[in-house]
Amino acid sequence: MTALRRAVAFRPTGVLVTETLRWAATVLVGLAGFAFFVAAVGENPFDALSAMWRAAVVDPIGPGEVLVYAAPVVLAALAVAIPARAGLWNLGGEGQIAMGVVGATLASQLLPASLTSWAALPLLAIGAAIAGAIWCGVAGLLRITVNLNEAISSLLLSYVALRVLDYLVNGPWKDPGSLGIPQAEPVPSAQRLPLLDWLPVFGGGRLHAGILIALVALGVVLYVSRRTVWGFRLRVVGGNPEAARRAGLRVPLLILTAMLAGGALAGVAGFVQLTGVEGAAKGGIAGVYGFLGFLVSWLGRHDPLAILLGALVVGGIVVGGDALQIDAGLPAAAINILLALLLLAVLGRRGRTAGVEG
Repeated sequence: MTALRRAVAFRPTGVLVTETLRWAATVLVGLAGFAFFVAAVGENPFDALSAMWRAAVVDPIGPGEVLVYAAPVVLAALAVAIPARAGLWNLGGEGQIAMGVVGATLASQLLPASLTSWAALPLLAIGAAIAGAIWCGVAGLLRITVNLNEAISSLLLSYVALRVLDYLVNGPWKDPGSLGIPQAEPVPSAQRLPLLDWLPVFGGGRLHAGILIALVALGVVLYVSRRTVWGFRLRVVGGNPEAARRAGLRVPLLILTAMLAGGALAGVAGFVQLTGVEGAAKGGIAGVYGFLGFLVSWLGRHDPLAILLGALVVGGIVVGGDALQIDAGLPAAAINILLALLLLAVLGRRGRTAGVEG
């Protein structure tokens, strides 16, 4: 019990400060690389960065938009962080988000439209979580039965999931009134997440209750990972699977449950996007949230509190990217360069750390 308490205790303040400085340095490296890119294409990097700042922070609806983007990113990052504690790589976030959309849509179609929001929304979230968990669980089963690397299987399963969603919105679920747009019928208004327009700071925007769901999920993961035996055992498996086996831990079961939990959280991200933003299942609804979740999780070294901060930064970057074309003369897609540079900086930092520790 003493070892358990020590393992799940909060990290010392000095370590938190060091991690924060490393995190900030990584972001600055990415921003510096982006500034060089902007200068190389003949634009002013200071104009580009200031335009992003104004769009994400200064604009009255900017902070609310940042939170709209941050909500699914937090959930997608937690879907990476939980398996990572067991030494697993969940690269299938986009597919699990897409299956979450499928699960929530199916639940919506099975429920009576007259059902109240308080009764319908939890059922849609459960349907999304089950669908995401099943999809990620397949990768977990392949890992423990035939030793197929979960990074490969989860990534490839994403392509299958995206094609399944495309088939449904172009075929059986296609809304006949959508004027040829491939999407399912919109979910009833009672099955939409409520807007948080009563908040004085964020009123007038698209901010919805999905950010509250993300915060609750983050709190649960924080508690489970640091204060429960299951969370401790995941860390033991991630540190040394062979030692965990010899200690009597059921490693295959822990691997499977870690993947199931990660997939469930990604599925809930799909539910948030469906009921909070899009309103109907459609192709591309998963966006790049799986990639962003992977980036944020590794940026924060899978720590829930660092994930929240990283999601806010990435949300600000995405919102700021929309202003690049108007204010800085750059295509909005240029923001993908910055995100890619951040990912390279994160993986490069991890490689150096692994080399030092090894």
